[in-house]
Amino acid sequence: MAELKLDSNAGQVPDDVKVVRPKVLSVSIIDKKTLHSAFMPFLKNGGIFVPTENRYLVGDEVFLILKLMDDAQFAVSGIVSWTTPTGAQASRTAGVGIHLQGSEGAKLKEFVQTELAEFPQPDRPTHTL
Repeated sequence: MAELKLDSNAGQVPDDVKVVRPKVLSVSIIDKKTLHSAFMPFLKNGGIFVPTENRYLVGDEVFLILKLMDDAQFAVSGIVSWTTPTGAQASRTAGVGIHLQGSEGAKLKEFVQTELAEFPQPDRPTHTL
């Protein structure tokens, strides 16, 4: 039977790549158009796209402080569910998609869905999938 040998560096970030993983991300969303562009209702607990030039890996745990239109503020834990790197095709904004976690994540998802319930869904692309 053949043996499978894995390279000891499998899954590691190369030494010449600087990975920045701040524990806290902060973002302010000032209007419903921007909120619609950033919201990810298709994730189980909901999610928010956060523009950033910093590099994250899928699965990184983060803490998100989100300030919304009417001075509503949420502090919620999340997990990076996807990344859009700097220089992505179609001039996409660099950033990360954060899958919301816990009871605060559920509250945030419900709040955003209520805020966007009567917002006309524009045909233009969003930051999300």
